[in-house]
Amino acid sequence: MTDSDAHDDGVILDDLLREAAAHEAGALWRLTGDDRQLDANVVRLRPDATVAEHVEPDLDVLVVGLSGEGALRCAGTLHDLRPGVLRLLPRGAARGVSAGPDGVVYLTVHRRRPGLAIRPRP
Repeated sequence: MTDSDAHDDGVILDDLLREAAAHEAGALWRLTGDDRQLDANVVRLRPDATVAEHVEPDLDVLVVGLSGEGALRCAGTLHDLRPGVLRLLPRGAARGVSAGPDGVVYLTVHRRRPGLAIRPRP
């Protein structure tokens, strides 16, 4: 996995994908640095893999398709996930991802998660 910090020159996607082992899945890259305001991840799903539907209660998430193809389900609607597709997943909406037969790579960006805090029970 390659990390970035607030002072580097970025990541070249083709290099990142070429250098990642063919079997490597999950977060291939993530934004790091203590002073950042955003979280960002480049995620690879293997062919026909899925991210189970779940709800993000606190954060809007921007998803950008980078390579391969898949499907993005958000609030009960199915959307294509392919290079160049940009989709906002609003907080509170159920969402999940399914990779196509060749897998899919996508970028997620959202406000940085706050640190752990003790909250009252709902």
